[in-house]
Amino acid sequence: MENWESEFLQMFAFVSLTAFLFQKGSAESKSLDGEDPVDRDPRKSRNKGKVPWPVRKGGLVLSVYENSLSLVFLLLFGISFVLHAVGGAGEYNEHQREHGASQLVSTFEYMTTSRFWFESLQNWQSEFLAVGAMVVLTIFLRQRGSPESKPVDSPHSQTGGE
Repeated sequence: MENWESEFLQMFAFVSLTAFLFQKGSAESKSLDGEDPVDRDPRKSRNKGKVPWPVRKGGLVLSVYENSLSLVFLLLFGISFVLHAVGGAGEYNEHQREHGASQLVSTFEYMTTSRFWFESLQNWQSEFLAVGAMVVLTIFLRQRGSPESKPVDSPHSQTGGE
């Protein structure tokens, strides 16, 4: 579960941070000049024909819908975090029993151990390193045909697919 945990944390952070942070020259960044279509205020489209129902509804429903991608990744992270703790506590207790220990730990107690945090943080660091490398390397390197790369003939300073 700690692998899923780190994946969902990574995707939550990636989706959330790319909404606010810009990296000149990175294909993973929005344009530095002007607004992108993803920045359009959905409240202005409320009365258009085929907009999703949360846009027509507005209010809290729209606020949740506007952030639904990052919220779902955050929820999936939370679920996998708890499942990691439950599974890890069970495994830890089984290991303790095999070695003759009589006192077992609860899931919450396991979450306070260095073992739990080592398992989590070890995975988190590798995920963030990988995403960070992708963001920085897309400034200088290219992959023809990939939507994750800017065109091969674009200057390093050009952001995204402009």
